[in-house]
Amino acid sequence: MGEVAMQQFGNILLGGRGGMNPGHLKIHSGGFVWKKAGGGKVVEVSKADISKLNWMRVPKGYQLGIWLKAGSNVKFHGFREQDMSSLSNYFSSKMGFLPEEKMLAVSGQNWGEIDLEGNTLSFSVDGKQAFEVSVADVSQTQTQGKNDVVMDFHVDDTTSANEKDTLMEITFHVPNTNATFVGDEERPSAQVFCDRILSMADVGPSGAEAVALFEEVGILTPRGRYNVELHLSFFRLQGQANDFKIQYTSVVRLFVLPKSNQPHTFVVVTLDPPIRKGQTFYSHIVLQFPTEEVTECTLSINDELLNTKYQGRLEPLYKGLSHEVFALILRGLSGSKITRPGKFRSSQDGHAVRASLKAEEGTLYPLEKSFFFLPKPPTLIAHEEIQYIEFERHGAAGTSSLSSHYFDLIIRLKNDQEHQFRNIQRNEYHNLFKFIEDKQIKIFNPEAQGMSGVAAVLEGYDDAGVDPHLNRIRSAREIGDGQQEDSDEEDEDFVAEKDDAGSPSDDSEEEESDASESGGEVEEKQSQKVKKKADTTPKVTSKKKKADEDVDSGKKKKRKKDPNAPKRALSGFMYFSLAERESLRKSNPGISFTDTGRTLGEKWKNMSGEEKEPYEAKARVDKERYKEQMADYRSGAVPAGAEDGSSEEE
Repeated sequence: MGEVAMQQFGNILLGGRGGMNPGHLKIHSGGFVWKKAGGGKVVEVSKADISKLNWMRVPKGYQLGIWLKAGSNVKFHGFREQDMSSLSNYFSSKMGFLPEEKMLAVSGQNWGEIDLEGNTLSFSVDGKQAFEVSVADVSQTQTQGKNDVVMDFHVDDTTSANEKDTLMEITFHVPNTNATFVGDEERPSAQVFCDRILSMADVGPSGAEAVALFEEVGILTPRGRYNVELHLSFFRLQGQANDFKIQYTSVVRLFVLPKSNQPHTFVVVTLDPPIRKGQTFYSHIVLQFPTEEVTECTLSINDELLNTKYQGRLEPLYKGLSHEVFALILRGLSGSKITRPGKFRSSQDGHAVRASLKAEEGTLYPLEKSFFFLPKPPTLIAHEEIQYIEFERHGAAGTSSLSSHYFDLIIRLKNDQEHQFRNIQRNEYHNLFKFIEDKQIKIFNPEAQGMSGVAAVLEGYDDAGVDPHLNRIRSAREIGDGQQEDSDEEDEDFVAEKDDAGSPSDDSEEEESDASESGGEVEEKQSQKVKKKADTTPKVTSKKKKADEDVDSGKKKKRKKDPNAPKRALSGFMYFSLAERESLRKSNPGISFTDTGRTLGEKWKNMSGEEKEPYEAKARVDKERYKEQMADYRSGAVPAGAEDGSSEEE
């Protein structure tokens, strides 16, 4: 048998601010790669950056600590005892590291020794580690009396909604007899310890220690004007009402996206875990810079750091367009990659198309590995998370001639969520279709059984060019197979959050979490009845448009509902919500509908695959039921589950 080239472990937790995140860990001779479950955050540790490894027995398993030469550390939880033995041999033979084993102090004593290594403060009792804190999280430290040192910590903006408590302050008593921090009468041991923390923590008055400062930057989410300070280990958004401190370890990726036909450029900072404002979470910080604005920035950083840690990543002086200078400095400090527009071009030779999402007008960017809707709600959709895309044309079924100039783009995800981008101009159709086809993303084609919907509308247009979608519909109708093979191409470079639908609009004063992330909107969306127009001849339809306005009365006409249309399949989350909603309301009298959805969504996200399985099994059965009934419905037969006598009359 050959030697094992790679070790893989599922359900490994990444320790750090924002709680424990489950994911998949790969260990190879060159280092470590951890990916968050469901996509999103990726942590890569190269063997060349590692200084040492250690094991520690913790509740529910073992913890692997990876100490980096830069001074920080990464911790993975969830290993079994047999894993520790096999991996220790692997580290020794493949990486040249022999992990040491550390003991956890459980006596409860609060008198011990302090060890400062890198940017980590460790407190040990009788040679066993009691706790560790990152000095990078310290906002301020000062002496209190002669022997006490008080350390204040930044508010943990990335703590999840389930975590109500977070460390804000800790006080150390340092006697003058301390042998580690030796002082004298004028400068006692407590002051020596305090000065040591100050030299490590990158703290001080606002803006005084910033590497770079950008003043009065317009930010769309969270909305407001902020001074943006870029420090060595974090960046800060300081506004009149809010102050956010964000560690660079939370930065997943940067996007630089110009606005079509407008003198502004978006710079988007994608975070995992997201920052929090009240109960609202922001996975994307959307900054807006004037496109033609030029700035000059001299970095406040010493030459030693510039020529060692940041060599090849930062320059002492930057001069150029403001959005480029900001993105380059932030990339150098955080180590994140920058994504720019790809090959897609709109009919006006732009990088995006105008569209609407959830009644908000914005811009949809078809990027090389994702779709990104901006500015609000900022919605990032990775190509690999898409089940299929459907084009829905306006102008069918006798709608107004004005609406025939627009179409909708519906993106169905593999987790059964759906995003509908409305009111895209008709002249963008060919470019979008060609782009999606080249990316080998499945295009849903329900018109293979007959001329209706999109095909009928396209047939009636007097277009001079060749329509690839219409040709595909015709060909599929002739050969009786309108389904396009799904692509299995995998994007290893960047994976976005599965249920990432961005941050909510900040126009109102209500602090609501993003429904796509919490599951609340999924519950509300699937619980609503979809209005369908009655027709004597059943035909394949996608989602129906809003009813036309009556020109004479100014009122909307009420459309009939087809009693034979089958009920749509419910997702696993919906079955879970139906089972848990009543008990949640009984235990929380007066809870609002929004809070109910948010609570259920958070609970669902934290459940394991085994706990979700009963509900997912029901969803699979219901999905098969829906497919069978839809097949009967399309062929003109009445499905078995159709309701009798329930049609709505005008």
